[in-house]
Amino acid sequence: MRISLLTGDPAHALLAAATEIWRGGGHRVEHLAPDASAIPADPADVYLLKARTPQAISLARDLERRGIPVLNSAAATEFCQDRISMAHLAAASGLPFPATTALPALRELTTIERPLVVKSRHSRRDDLVARLDDPADLRTLTAAWPEEPVVLQDFAPGDGWDHKLWVVADQVFAARRRSELAAGPKVPDLPLAGVHPWSELALRTGEVFGLRIFGVDLLEVEGRPLIVDINAFPGIQGSAAAAAVLAEFTLTAAH
Repeated sequence: MRISLLTGDPAHALLAAATEIWRGGGHRVEHLAPDASAIPADPADVYLLKARTPQAISLARDLERRGIPVLNSAAATEFCQDRISMAHLAAASGLPFPATTALPALRELTTIERPLVVKSRHSRRDDLVARLDDPADLRTLTAAWPEEPVVLQDFAPGDGWDHKLWVVADQVFAARRRSELAAGPKVPDLPLAGVHPWSELALRTGEVFGLRIFGVDLLEVEGRPLIVDINAFPGIQGSAAAAAVLAEFTLTAAH
């Protein structure tokens, strides 16, 4: 079987580990760059879409029109790039998600009366994610990102740690990660063994957003989970078990 990785980083740890499994089973693994001008004349049997650029999503759509399986779908991957659409669907589906509003440019936020989290409206590499506590923070951030389309959320006080839940074909892997908004040095992820108490919530999130390989970031706020981000095809680090599940799921999807 021919498996193609639609990504700018085919050497990513999860993909590299899965590639070893595929090749060990006699399968051929290829790479389609996300900035390719067109899909190959002789496409592979299945594609893994681990790129989020408009060009990559366009390539994935062309593959789907040819009847070739793409994991995740182009539509689901693209939808999760728009944080306001994500928030609206989560709220409509009863998922615990912060109230979210959008501004066409950060410069339109002229005052701050309570701590806020500001994020780029469109999720991408090196996008904006910041906490604002006072007008001085706002002035500094606006000077750096004046025209950035953003979403605004009230800051939710947690314990400084995110719960990272990664799902591959209905199997949930979990870790705790120091929040990027928390003070202090970054530390390695802390893997969580056993069944995570929010596993069912993560699976429900995948159903709502049409994702099979995805990540959900959650905070514990007053003893309850709060979803703060959803990522199509996240980079699960250091999990041989996740790579094995991904490898098997990909082969199943190709049939």
